[in-house]
Amino acid sequence: MKSLLTLLFTLTATLAVAAVSPGETAPDFHLTDTDGQKHHLQSYLDDGKIVVLEWFNPDCPYVKKHHEANHTMKDLAAQYAGHDVVWMAINSGAEGKQGAGLERNRKAVEEYAIAYPVLLDMNGKVGKRYGATNTPHMFVIGTDGKIAYAGAIDSDNDARELGETNYVAEALAALTSGAKVEKTETKAYGCSVKY
Repeated sequence: MKSLLTLLFTLTATLAVAAVSPGETAPDFHLTDTDGQKHHLQSYLDDGKIVVLEWFNPDCPYVKKHHEANHTMKDLAAQYAGHDVVWMAINSGAEGKQGAGLERNRKAVEEYAIAYPVLLDMNGKVGKRYGATNTPHMFVIGTDGKIAYAGAIDSDNDARELGETNYVAEALAALTSGAKVEKTETKAYGCSVKY
């Protein structure tokens, strides 16, 4: 009986976070950032933009790896800013959970000198529609509105070391040059999203 309950709990948890896969249409959303600005995914796609979504928790050691110890996200976002690429972080942490809330994320934008918007998804609806499981969990959306890449930022799941391969950089290089994205999916690593 106990194993049946465990199985039911696992299935319920899995269904609650239904992931989108590469090649599928990215779920549309309307979210507000830490400055009170509203962002509508479809409006960026209608303008012919490539969109990068970075699931974010400012207190997660794996996020700190790419924002504090290294400037992975900031540098990559700046590198592609002039190539019709929009980069947005999304925090799907519920109120009261680690790294969640407006004030904590406003402070994080300053601490990490983030130049792109940090969007708040405190009810977790957007994160669950994408199947975001970790911070950082990365999604690159092509101008066709389809997921071109989903998974880890890079090839090293250590909380300190950078990977030799940056999968998001590879996907952006391909998309901005009109080439096919070769590696479309990897396993995301990091802290669990605090739904």
